[in-house]
Amino acid sequence: MIFEHEIPSGSRLYFGKSAKIKREIEYVASQTLDGLGFEEIVTPLFSYHQHESFDDKKPLVRLNDEENHEVTLRADSTADVVRIVTKRLGRSMESKKWFYIQPTVTFPTKEQYQIGAEVIGGNFEKMAETTVVLLKQIGIEPVMQIANIRIPHLLNEKYGVSLEVLKSMHVEQIMNADLPWIEQLVRLNSVNDLNDLSAFPDDIKAELEKIKEAIEKIEYNNVVISPLFYAKMRYYDSLTFRMFEDNSLLAMGGIYTVDAVEAAGFALYTDECIANKMNRG
Repeated sequence: MIFEHEIPSGSRLYFGKSAKIKREIEYVASQTLDGLGFEEIVTPLFSYHQHESFDDKKPLVRLNDEENHEVTLRADSTADVVRIVTKRLGRSMESKKWFYIQPTVTFPTKEQYQIGAEVIGGNFEKMAETTVVLLKQIGIEPVMQIANIRIPHLLNEKYGVSLEVLKSMHVEQIMNADLPWIEQLVRLNSVNDLNDLSAFPDDIKAELEKIKEAIEKIEYNNVVISPLFYAKMRYYDSLTFRMFEDNSLLAMGGIYTVDAVEAAGFALYTDECIANKMNRG
């Protein structure tokens, strides 16, 4: 029996203090991003092409339009923003910098409010710095973890380390790889650890140097590196960052390619930021 006051698991309800915090976060974000030269965009909740960005279609909530064409609810904002900006607005809008404040919906009943930004042809460092500025304006200064998705793929494709092992971070299994430098790679954690990369083969070294160069350009002290971090992502294919506080993922971003368009972006998870501020009173 479903009571009248019940809401589906995974959906969101904000009222009183939490609703006020949500409104304040979204207001600060819109003012900050507008001040940084971003144009606002609100993409349709319904999409004909969302499914093209998902190898696994299970998260999509699907229905049909009046002519029986398949339509999905917005499960991700990035791909739709890039597609609409480059293919629909390209001729009428010169801006390459866009932000959005809107929820995503995934199967079966998960709502997630996000504040995000995408820059066509943008770079990693600028997006990371923009995220830092935005979180500071909200009053949160979490840990920034920087990774490079190319490193796990190289370990898998060239050095025989399973992506599943990397995904689950089975350190003992990773260390068992017959690679003289694998232990040193596992132990990389801080910026200072990147000062001497002579032990690594050229391909791994080149990707680690990208992390080092990025950190040197980002004005933020609370940074750690995670060269072995791997998660199956739809479009991030190189440098990525994630921002944590008390094990809560507050934001993530990086550089990516969607429909052959190179861009950089981030998503700030509004729900986690609200919980963070509520917990701190």
